[in-house]
Amino acid sequence: MPKAGDCYEITLKEPHLNWGSYRHTSTRGVVYGEGYIQIPAQYAHSFDIYNSNMLGHSNLYLCSSSDGFLNQVSVKASGSKRKGDPYAKQFQGAGDLRVFGDWFFHVNAQPGDAVKVSWLTSKHFIIEKI
Repeated sequence: MPKAGDCYEITLKEPHLNWGSYRHTSTRGVVYGEGYIQIPAQYAHSFDIYNSNMLGHSNLYLCSSSDGFLNQVSVKASGSKRKGDPYAKQFQGAGDLRVFGDWFFHVNAQPGDAVKVSWLTSKHFIIEKI
């Protein structure tokens, strides 16, 4: 479980910024404005960030942004590198896949920009475009 002070940085790519329109799938139509925050595998493992495959652990978190645009928004750790893997590969809005897309638009995020993810508590993190 993450602890206060844990952090990591990611470099944004096009799929992070425009997940609803950039992904290649036929399972659902195009949805503009969706986005996600990547969780690199090394941090998912070292911080024990699990998806819903890990029974007995909650994959729900609170997210705020350093600019105040997001304030304790409910997000979930989700996805995996392979079927059944309990480690999450991304944070996405819990019930609203546009949460991070809206923030990316607000901060004018572009591919190549960096985002820092820092934990305030084991279940609350803050994101910052750096």
